[in-house]
Amino acid sequence: MNTLVRGIGRLGGLVRGSIYGLGAFTRLFATILARSGIALKRPGLVSQQIHFIGNYSLLIIAVSGLFVGFVLGLQGYYTLNRYGSEEALGLLVALSLTRELGPVVTALLFAGRAGTSLTAEIGLMKAGEQLAAMEVMAVDPIRRVLTPRFWGGVIAMPVLAAVFSMVGIIGGWVVGVLLIGIDSGAFWSQMQSGVDVFNDVLNGVLKSVIFGIAVTLIALYEGWNAKPTPEGVSRATTRTVVSGSLAVLGLDFLLTALMFSN
Repeated sequence: MNTLVRGIGRLGGLVRGSIYGLGAFTRLFATILARSGIALKRPGLVSQQIHFIGNYSLLIIAVSGLFVGFVLGLQGYYTLNRYGSEEALGLLVALSLTRELGPVVTALLFAGRAGTSLTAEIGLMKAGEQLAAMEVMAVDPIRRVLTPRFWGGVIAMPVLAAVFSMVGIIGGWVVGVLLIGIDSGAFWSQMQSGVDVFNDVLNGVLKSVIFGIAVTLIALYEGWNAKPTPEGVSRATTRTVVSGSLAVLGLDFLLTALMFSN
């Protein structure tokens, strides 16, 4: 009986903690949105974060996109070759990247590269009492530190996803046309006729924006609530990768079901 009571108590504590964490997460999101005026008054702060987040993630995004395009070109050719539809390889590569792989893989890499960097930076600022010093000097740390980083991540994410898809399509073209020998005109014409700007490209952009909001906000939340110790910062960066990746995959399922169900 005592074991059952303790189990129910632990379950209740877990549920209560989850509800509290969700509330704190939502409150931080609302606070950042309410104090986003600094992004218009001082756009240099946002541009610095776009450079920090986007430029430093560009190499891993481009290289990953190239190899994903290589794999799509090979696997797509082997599959389409069974049905004599090798000319549709360009369409397959483009749809796979713009609809799904571009936003999702970019968001996962973004969480591992930029997300952990944001969490560690804010966690170290908290451990070094820099955030407390800002409050003493009447500087709002959410407005000055979190808001520019949030909008920097939201803006950088769609750009990185577009670079990933573009480089991936080039990789698929290299494998399909240069290595395998598919007609280049058929590769591009099938892609041009089959990819719809609104249903495919813009939906992929919308996905990447939502993923950028989710991953950046999770990174900022974990850094903001990290314990001011080396161990606390390291655990926060780990939670950023895990929570960010799970959020991306879960949101991808929901968005795909809403966008492409018809």
